[in-house]
Amino acid sequence: MAETEATEPAADAKPPTQPRADHKWRIFAIAGVLSLVADQVTKIWARASLPVSPKGCAVPADFMTGHCHGDNVSVLGSFWDWRLSMNPGSAFGLFANNQAFARVALSLVGIGAVVGMVYMLYKARWDQRVLHWALALVAGGAVGNLIDRIYYGVVTDFVLLHYGSHEWPVFNVADIVLVVGVGLMFIDIQKENKRDKARKQLRLEKAKAAGLVKM
Repeated sequence: MAETEATEPAADAKPPTQPRADHKWRIFAIAGVLSLVADQVTKIWARASLPVSPKGCAVPADFMTGHCHGDNVSVLGSFWDWRLSMNPGSAFGLFANNQAFARVALSLVGIGAVVGMVYMLYKARWDQRVLHWALALVAGGAVGNLIDRIYYGVVTDFVLLHYGSHEWPVFNVADIVLVVGVGLMFIDIQKENKRDKARKQLRLEKAKAAGLVKM
């Protein structure tokens, strides 16, 4: 009987101790800060080190006026390059037509996303570890791009993947951790669905054993 309860951390389980309950906040803080630092450090490196044309142009000011562009630096054959780019839109270069609108609207979206992640973490159970990591990564990535957007008005991108003549939109570390975080959220949703089905099946079996439900 003890083993059955151990595999079912639900309403019948004892409340977690305070250190265990606080563990999700430590994960959120550490993973979120590390992803934010990785994003900002790589962006600083990209702005300072990647080649631009014409040489000596101001970064990012001349990018925003179209008087400067990044040059490709091969990393992995014909598949992966570094190329400095300034994106006034959202992740992966999307929605970049109206810079003034994008700066304000997407900054508000970024702030809202971080607030939402904190609220979701507050509501999350202590045993939803995949969700804790997901929320931390999404928050870290959102803050990383939010800092760029508020400070510069554009987001620094520098990772270019391409195959043959096709190029994918240039992106950055914040975009990567955002995508990973969203992917982990979907994994958590699948786990929760399986958990709910298992709980319903367990209740049904208990009801049958008690004679409350006809076989």
